[in-house]
Amino acid sequence: MSQKKLSLQEQLLKAGLVTTAQARTAKSDKHKQVQQQRHNNLQAVDEAKRLAQQALAEQAERDKELNRLRQEQEEKKQLAAQIRQLIENNRIAIDETAIEEYDDSQAYHFTDRNKVKKLFVPKAMREQITGGKLAIVRLRKRYEVVPVEIAGKIRERDPACVIVWNDASAAPVENCDDPYAQYQIPDDLVW
Repeated sequence: MSQKKLSLQEQLLKAGLVTTAQARTAKSDKHKQVQQQRHNNLQAVDEAKRLAQQALAEQAERDKELNRLRQEQEEKKQLAAQIRQLIENNRIAIDETAIEEYDDSQAYHFTDRNKVKKLFVPKAMREQITGGKLAIVRLRKRYEVVPVEIAGKIRERDPACVIVWNDASAAPVENCDDPYAQYQIPDDLVW
């Protein structure tokens, strides 16, 4: 009594509920449906693969940008450290005993970020600053006096740190329309 199990299609044919043409049509439709499903599955796999590759590429781009920003910050820190070292190693100490009194007559006035600042220096140092032999640089919130050679190195790294650097070779520009052109204004004018 071993009977072979019949498929639903064969059972329907045997019972006479469907014709062979209907059975063949149903079988071919089922085959087409399976093929279409396989094809769609491959497309879905390809789409997922493409999306994964796109996500990896975007992540790599973000990582590259973050690394570039970190490198720029590190370079800025190194430049700041170099500037700080140049200023601290080469600053000219202001001898407070050489300055008789701390009043406005002994102060060297200059502008920094549109504000007038003053630095108390001896008369000889003030003359060297106005003569272009010394320069005033900013280190954090303090001002230091350094030789112009060091100021040149600092300016190469960060021009904003050099506050006062008088060019000794610059000739004053003459204005023909100026009625006071005959009166010379000294560069070392003390305020």
